[in-house]
Order: sequence, then C-alpha cells, then structure tokens
Amino acid sequence: MSLPEKAFPVSWDQFHRDARALAWRLAGINVEWKAIVCITRGGLVPAAVISRELGVRLIETVCIASYHDYTEQGELKVLKEITPSLLENEGAGVLIVDDLTDTGKTAAIVRAMMPKAHFAAIYAKPKGRPMIDTFVTEVSQDTWIYFPWDMGFTYQKPISEDHRG
Repeated sequence: MSLPEKAFPVSWDQFHRDARALAWRLAGINVEWKAIVCITRGGLVPAAVISRELGVRLIETVCIASYHDYTEQGELKVLKEITPSLLENEGAGVLIVDDLTDTGKTAAIVRAMMPKAHFAAIYAKPKGRPMIDTFVTEVSQDTWIYFPWDMGFTYQKPISEDHRG
C-alpha cells in the first residue's frame, strides 16, 4: 500500500482548537465522566486537553500498537490493558479518547473491552466512523493526517502540482 494521495497537515494550534471543539461536544452530552481512557499514543494529547476542559482527573491508558510504519497498518497488539475497575459495568461512564479513527480496527478492540463507554475522536475516516460516538472532523479514507508531533517545518508543494497529469 502506498501513501494516500491527499495530505492533511494539522498544526498544534489547529489540533488544540479541534480538541477543544470535541470537548464542547462532549460537554453537551451532559454525562459526568468518571474517567478518560486514552488510546496511546495518539489519544494522549487530546485526552489532556479534554480532561482539562471537562474537569476529569482520572486518566487511564490502553496501549495498542497498530501502525508499524507510516504506510500500512500492521497487526494490532494490546501492550497495556485497562485498569480492571474501569472495565466494571462494561465501561459505562467512561470516555475513550483517540486522535483518529481510521479503519476502526483499533477502536473495535477497545470497544469490545468497554462496550458501554463513549468513544470520541478528533478526526474520523469513513471506515472507522461506525465505531465511534463523537468526532469533530471527517476526512476521506485516502487522506493521510500529519499530526503536529510527527512534523517539522518543510516546504509543501501546492496541491495543483500533485494533480498535473
């Protein structure tokens, strides 16, 4: 599989605004979250922003390795499980946070662990959308999101140059 044709670079400022927008949507649900479970590594930054905005102090991680390189999603491995107390009542009252749901495979693993938890991601692609409850922005399946922690400052070609035939 080659890299997708469409690039969607996200700056720190944009990511912070999008994480706050997700927090606004979650605040509107009117649930008192007992904990946030973030999917590492991508869910760490939005979980920090959302925990601040919603006043949730208990943050847990579930560690799943999925992208073994930046072109293909490899085999999924659970590296760290969720604290058993949060799994009680199938995760009811728990907010699961990730940066992106792409194919939905990672989300499906965590959803199986906590079927009653509320799943939120900043960005969603069509294949992963059915696995989550709340998101901010949807991008096409063939778009690669470049997160701020993955980038340095480099020249970007104009979009029109990518479409010349």
